[in-house]
Amino acid sequence: MAKQNVAGQETLGEAMNKTEFFFEKNGRKMTYVFLVLLVLAALVYGYRVLIVHPRVEKAAEMISEAQNRFDAENPDFELALLGDANGAGFLDVIEKYGSTPSGNLAKHYAGICYLRTGDLENAAKYLAKFSPLKGIPGAIVNAQNYGLQGDVAVERQDYAAAVKFYDKAVKAADNNMTAPMYLRKAGLAEQARGNDDKAAAYYEEILTSYPASMEAREAEKLLGTIE
Repeated sequence: MAKQNVAGQETLGEAMNKTEFFFEKNGRKMTYVFLVLLVLAALVYGYRVLIVHPRVEKAAEMISEAQNRFDAENPDFELALLGDANGAGFLDVIEKYGSTPSGNLAKHYAGICYLRTGDLENAAKYLAKFSPLKGIPGAIVNAQNYGLQGDVAVERQDYAAAVKFYDKAVKAADNNMTAPMYLRKAGLAEQARGNDDKAAAYYEEILTSYPASMEAREAEKLLGTIE
């Protein structure tokens, strides 16, 4: 009890003296730490302003050149992929700015280009490198990416893997436009595996959850082939 009274009688002045003594003893060390923190903060800020932002902007410029060829009336997928002296290709964006948002999207586009040119191995490779985007617009791209990986699996006759990718595509963007399309593809993949009951479940899901979709009528026809 006596010790508690002594401790309790410590004055504000004594406490301040202890604080001053601490700073006198450790002031130089704390100054060094503070300066290091300032330098680190400046480096982070400088990195973002001088390196990250310019890289993001340059990557966006490069991918737009490749996208113009990809989205042309008569698209040249090989040119969009590889680029030439007149403009960058998706592979150029990946090589130079792969860590940027545009570099990530270029991986998705590169996978599509490889798929369109019949290179299934590289199509699967680059589609798998794509990191899912955030937000509603990104959900559509995410669903397309999973769906395309499913298409690659179908081309390889790996129907079990295809079904898994199509299921991911449905979950990525649950809407009347894309979800029923991937449900139909999953059903077709199950039919290819000989799993008619599972296929029927996918078609019935379209009719139940997306009756107004374009795939609903097709789902009725496909159910007829099973029954």
